[in-house]
Amino acid sequence: MLFDQFYLQSLGHASYLVGDEKTGQALIFDPRRDVGNYLDTAREHGLHIAYACDSHGHNDYLSGLTEVAQHTGAQLWGSATGDLSYQHRPLQDGQVIEIGDVGIEVMHTPGHTPEHISLLVYDRSVSADIPVLLLSGGALLVGDLARPDLLGGEEQARDAAREFCETIQHKLLPLPDHVEVFPTHVAGSLCGGNIGSRLSTSVGYERRTNAILAEVDSTDGFVRECIRLDNLPAVPPYWRRMRSQNLEGVSPLGTLAEPPALSLEEFDRHRESGAPVLDTRAPEAFGGSHVPGSLNVGIGSAFATWAGTVLPEDTPVLLVLDRPSDLWEVTWQLLRIGYPAPLGWLRGGVTTWRTSGRPIETIPQITVHELEERLERGDVHLLDVRQPAEWANGHAPGATHITGAELPGRLDDVDDSKPVAVTCGSGYRSSVAASLLARAGRTNVVNVAGGMTAWNRAELPIQDG
Repeated sequence: MLFDQFYLQSLGHASYLVGDEKTGQALIFDPRRDVGNYLDTAREHGLHIAYACDSHGHNDYLSGLTEVAQHTGAQLWGSATGDLSYQHRPLQDGQVIEIGDVGIEVMHTPGHTPEHISLLVYDRSVSADIPVLLLSGGALLVGDLARPDLLGGEEQARDAAREFCETIQHKLLPLPDHVEVFPTHVAGSLCGGNIGSRLSTSVGYERRTNAILAEVDSTDGFVRECIRLDNLPAVPPYWRRMRSQNLEGVSPLGTLAEPPALSLEEFDRHRESGAPVLDTRAPEAFGGSHVPGSLNVGIGSAFATWAGTVLPEDTPVLLVLDRPSDLWEVTWQLLRIGYPAPLGWLRGGVTTWRTSGRPIETIPQITVHELEERLERGDVHLLDVRQPAEWANGHAPGATHITGAELPGRLDDVDDSKPVAVTCGSGYRSSVAASLLARAGRTNVVNVAGGMTAWNRAELPIQDG
């Protein structure tokens, strides 16, 4: 048996190839939208991708199932309990599929979503009846479980958590300790509140160390731990659009054209017509000077999450890049979360804009010591855009808390009677939020350089809770 894991840090996502050397066939599990890595790996091992399957209708990215099928002719599999509109082979709980020496046992593992399935994999060339690994999707994570609260309100989350408890008790914990667990949601994903940094685990290790599993004998205690909303990250706005598209079947991308380098005049013409400008430089560079009305999401490990938070739905954007070589990294990050390819990018970057004599905007960067002085004088409001668990662990006295994910829908809740200083953990998310406020017309916004990390290291006052 051949096995490969593909880790995408920006989405906290892992996908998998399981291949059989006897038949030369392979399965891709939970593929992302850019499928080139799967094709390259299969080719390297002399395999044909014959099957592709999603564990569930994902909320955090667009599935690559239809892309895999278009490129390889693979048969698509899907949960028999799911409301799937694309052509697929429905998989029933307990069903076993043999691919040469690879056995795949289907397990219906609801909790994260109702239709969720996991695949228990056997290597028959070694042992006919001893499972090797579990492709767990969101059913079991490293040190965590995937959140059950994405498909409704608190009561629906409680019902899902109770179902999750049944899944853990009757499907997963009875598995042997040695079974390796390979989740889809890994470090960096917002589908859990406490996902560990390792990319795999084992049933035995989780049985002994996973804090939520410690409550599994008490359904009420398990439900309480499972839906602790103060521990779960806020949900980015674009997540509301992903699941329905994945259940329906994502439209294949076809041949992608190169987003063009635009002259200053072309770029400005699109901008004047309403195309949003996405500036992918670091917060400090953006704060120093940028195209008026730009949104700042610096390219990096959290780019997709924050681009999907602040960009309007289905809108092609104009890019300001730090380096032309960033173009396709940014383009794929946008395509993975349902945005069209960019209209183009500004040739020569912000220097071209600045030296043309056109207006520029700035967002001042202030230190935590400057912030403390201004808070003491009472001439600034402090907006903290971190996640709920970060806020609960300590914040600057007098701060207002609105998570970055909620901010696009709560701009009117930001008090503009004074200048607004925005803080997060390091200055990255706060720069995103500050650019959103500035684009919405707030003229006196500053970004706190270093964020609460710098505040804590300077041993400035902290308020708990």
